[in-house]
Amino acid sequence: MFYHNINPILFSLGPFQIRYYGIIYVLGFVIAYFLINYIIKKKGLDITKDDVTDLLFYLLIGVILGSRLFYVLVYNPKYFLAHPLDIFAIWHGGLSFHGGFIGSIVATLIFCKKKKVSFLELGDIIVIPLSIALALGRIGNFLNGELYGRVTNLPWAVKFKGAEGFRHPSQIYESLKNLFIFSVLWTLNKKNLPKGYLFSIFILMYSSLRFFVEFVRVPDSQLGFIIFGLSMGQVLSVIMFIGGLVLLKAIKPKKDTI
Repeated sequence: MFYHNINPILFSLGPFQIRYYGIIYVLGFVIAYFLINYIIKKKGLDITKDDVTDLLFYLLIGVILGSRLFYVLVYNPKYFLAHPLDIFAIWHGGLSFHGGFIGSIVATLIFCKKKKVSFLELGDIIVIPLSIALALGRIGNFLNGELYGRVTNLPWAVKFKGAEGFRHPSQIYESLKNLFIFSVLWTLNKKNLPKGYLFSIFILMYSSLRFFVEFVRVPDSQLGFIIFGLSMGQVLSVIMFIGGLVLLKAIKPKKDTI
């Protein structure tokens, strides 16, 4: 068993702090920039490096706004109704993946309309580095000692500060889950697949695997379990999975798909 005593701050100078989570966040975007450019070049798409820079800026705005607004409206509306100024205090935590994913979709749609690019074709590319970024993000959550799992006596259980008992390192489970998704998408990317196929596969894989990981993760304290003993994350993942199925069914297969 492991006692979590990791300092999430790399170094500080007065009020200025450099945190591992911030470094990981930046690293995720750097990887996305180079990986997107690499895939675009391999596919021969008419998208420049400057376009990719613009895309990442759109995604940054979309992810932050979407994840924060979704958390405020879905996860804790009563608190933020009473403390509206705290909506802007994102450094205190409170971001939702599902909201960030919706925000990224909206941002990509705006970018595609402006650049006259196929959304599904670009979506197939974005989800590949997205999987790596999500894996890195969960490692950041582990370093911060947040979003930990439920109590367990497994040999690899972790004692987090402020948490009673030893817990599942659910952040590590999710990181491994996202790396697995990346490996599948990277392999499928080499095949001649219809537009939107990888995008829909990402949705299906992420939602289904997230659903099962939630069984060992602590639900949000202000919500608890929503229905049938399921957390909000599981309910949203079910909705996400259904959306992925609908999209996959709507995609026209190619004769030489595999």
